[in-house]
Amino acid sequence: MELRGAYRILLAEVEAGGFRPAPPGGWGAERIVAHLVANDELMSEATEAVLAGAPFAYYDLTGVHRPELDALVAGCGGLPGLATLLRATSGRLCGLVDRLGPAADTPVETHLREGFDLVVDEPLPWSRTLDLHARVHLPRHLAQLRMLRDQPQTA
Repeated sequence: MELRGAYRILLAEVEAGGFRPAPPGGWGAERIVAHLVANDELMSEATEAVLAGAPFAYYDLTGVHRPELDALVAGCGGLPGLATLLRATSGRLCGLVDRLGPAADTPVETHLREGFDLVVDEPLPWSRTLDLHARVHLPRHLAQLRMLRDQPQTA
């Protein structure tokens, strides 16, 4: 899936709202969007480094602590502010990616984990990491958001 298209679908879901609270121990819509915003910023930094020809290592943000995400949620005033910020951070990332050209094949030390299904701990062409972001990471969080809307209310 193309990166802009993946974000378009995700942002439409976020802006539709209507999410139920997170299940015990899970992430709510606000925390999911805060994670995506923080990840966009890190991916933008990595993309800028690739464009500048500077070495960079990309670490996914699965280890971001709940207080840091909660602070981002509070700073944005909740889901509407987070949605606006996600639109900006994803737009910035996509704009940088559009400029990559042949530099997209630059190897970047990449460390990421998507549950138990995907673990990467090696240099990858930056285009491959971006592809994994569009085809695995964003759809995974899209599914989480949809589950928060579709799950039945518990008493």
